[in-house]
Amino acid sequence: MTPTRRKFLKAAGVTLALPALEAFAPAGTGTAGPPRRAVFICAPLGLHAPFFFPEKAGKDYALTPYLEPLKDLRADFTVVSGLAHPDIGPSHDSGYSFLTAAPYPERRAGFRNSISVDQLAAEYIGGETRFASLPLSAEGFGLSWTRSGALVPSDLFPSRVFARLFLEGRPDEVRDQVRRLRDGRSILDAVGDQAKGMQPALGADDREKLDEYFTSVRELEKRLARSEEWSKKPKPKVDAKPPQDVPSPSDLVGKTKALLDLVHLAIQTDSTRLITMLLLGTSLVPPIPGVSFGHHDLSHHGQDPTKIAQLRAVELAQMKVVADFLAKLKATKEDASNLLDRTAVFFSSNLGNAATHGVKNLPVLLAGGGFRHGQHLAFEPNHAPPLSNLFVSMLQRLDVPADKFGSSTGTLTGLERVG
Repeated sequence: MTPTRRKFLKAAGVTLALPALEAFAPAGTGTAGPPRRAVFICAPLGLHAPFFFPEKAGKDYALTPYLEPLKDLRADFTVVSGLAHPDIGPSHDSGYSFLTAAPYPERRAGFRNSISVDQLAAEYIGGETRFASLPLSAEGFGLSWTRSGALVPSDLFPSRVFARLFLEGRPDEVRDQVRRLRDGRSILDAVGDQAKGMQPALGADDREKLDEYFTSVRELEKRLARSEEWSKKPKPKVDAKPPQDVPSPSDLVGKTKALLDLVHLAIQTDSTRLITMLLLGTSLVPPIPGVSFGHHDLSHHGQDPTKIAQLRAVELAQMKVVADFLAKLKATKEDASNLLDRTAVFFSSNLGNAATHGVKNLPVLLAGGGFRHGQHLAFEPNHAPPLSNLFVSMLQRLDVPADKFGSSTGTLTGLERVG
């Protein structure tokens, strides 16, 4: 009997995330030299543009209210205006495409996401650390997507993230983990035998899909093997107490600080080199002095001066936490350098104007990572390069051989590397 797609999926028994990686080298090939890292942070309710973007381009711009907390780091970051992802309509659903650039997420029906920039990088450098990537979120969604367009689960609770990174399991728990990994690999072997038996009855298109499936199996087997090896190695020891989870679902500042503290520890111990983090964006009232409206309501202020003033208090508090995180990275030495110089921190939003759900002129701040900073790169929004050009620049700085990502047309003009 000719197998149907339904039977094929049932026979496969598992859903695999990765198709064939035709244009790229095998995962975990790695490069020599000091480790380079990338952190991608999204503020899902945007930033009020007049308080973020400088009026003047170049190096001699005046600091805006949201950049004032970063004044001591002025030479360590670049502000970029005018960037956006093309073919994405005004909607909160633009968050789906924030790190993928997949077009038309707002249409929902028929939308299929593509791989996010962090997961593409993980295919190359993810095998060099215990965790290929670390997706984090303050509100239950996430930013990372597999090559087949599946959402990578994010960690919400700082205590659980800390345990994964630094706490050793009991010997019996470690043995159980190794057994589960080995069982997973034996299951893949059995599934592969079933799939091969179906191949003679398949047409050309299905055989191509089956080839992608086998590639996925091989890649997953490699990841399982690496996981088994890491399970035998002790986790790094840190001089930090396990964090307490932030109980308030509206505490934007508390949740952001707790997760960024863990990001710093993860980078410092080289537990991972790729991190994504979705900040909090809810309708609740954040516990910030002088704020009486919900954050979502404030972001849709309708030019109400009272709401704009409260929105400034919320977003300024958020920027102060980000500034503290960047300062902590810079203060942490690594050989003859520091963590900020070796970690590109991309801070932005999927919304350029949350009041209208606008997705043009996204607020972009790039810090560290081995780039020449201290400037405002200003592009005309109607004639700007796509945001993906910045992602290509970041990928290449990670030594990922990518000349194209999403809607990119090259690297980002004006963003130069150091060294």
